[in-house]
Amino acid sequence: MLFLAESDVVALLSMKEAICLLRVAFARLAAGEAQNQPRRRLTLPTGAVLHSMGGACGEYFGTKIYSTHPRHGAHFLVILYRAEDARPLALLEANHLGQIRTGAASGLATDLMAREDAGTVGIIGSGFQARTQLEAMLAVRGVRLARVWSRTAQNRERFAREMAGRFGLPVEAVESARAAVEGMDIVVTATSAREPVMEDGWVLPGTHVNATGSNQAGRRELPGELVGRADRIAVDSMEQALMESGDLLLALNEAGWQSSRLVELKDVVSGEVPGRRTPSEITVFKSNGLGLEDVAVAGWLYEEARERGVGRELPVLYS
Repeated sequence: MLFLAESDVVALLSMKEAICLLRVAFARLAAGEAQNQPRRRLTLPTGAVLHSMGGACGEYFGTKIYSTHPRHGAHFLVILYRAEDARPLALLEANHLGQIRTGAASGLATDLMAREDAGTVGIIGSGFQARTQLEAMLAVRGVRLARVWSRTAQNRERFAREMAGRFGLPVEAVESARAAVEGMDIVVTATSAREPVMEDGWVLPGTHVNATGSNQAGRRELPGELVGRADRIAVDSMEQALMESGDLLLALNEAGWQSSRLVELKDVVSGEVPGRRTPSEITVFKSNGLGLEDVAVAGWLYEEARERGVGRELPVLYS
């Protein structure tokens, strides 16, 4: 059984490769050749939470298991199995894996839903997920300017400085969420907020929005008015969205969930429905993160690591 550490994942996996992998995974999901198992949570009196989510894609299936604690952080692992005989193949540290694949999902949705000429990005949030969100936008669009706002000035200024140095484009730390959103072609929310972090009126026709920060039913980043005004809303999984997409659960009634505005990303990937029909439409991708995405990326990492001789073998506990 192969073990891949965080450093192995970072060395092997690029954002562009991750976007390609997710495009294939969602195409397989649309064709009935892949499966996703929604997230489940076990909450302890101590505040610790165990999260698990699974999927199957091609030659592999597996699960991501991670623990979180509000004071002590999070710990992510993916266990990968071979579909043919259920043999365990690999154990991967998955903090960076999750960070990259979350960005890649937004990148894939943006490629399918944003205007072709979209060149400006506004980001609310300056944590570790915001970094790969910006990287993913750069992978699919010719971005010429990015703006960032988060509650702590020092954090957003550090983000702007580091991202400008890394990607060689202007990244401005701005003084308000409105300044980060208004007039931007693409907007990304990557926060831990419980209540909306923007106002509907800040979002102009033609904007594409990636809402990535919340995957709990009682939390949302987007105002209900924006969800109601959007011309197209894509979710990574309808089943999972009905369980944990607070952005939609707190904004849509039963008729809203049945609306043709609301689609699954797999159907946009397959071409069954368009991601965008006109330049003036407002489009939204509500990301929750799927176990299918983790398995698709982990399977490729396993193959690549084997080919390159990366990682180390764990002792065999049984034959």
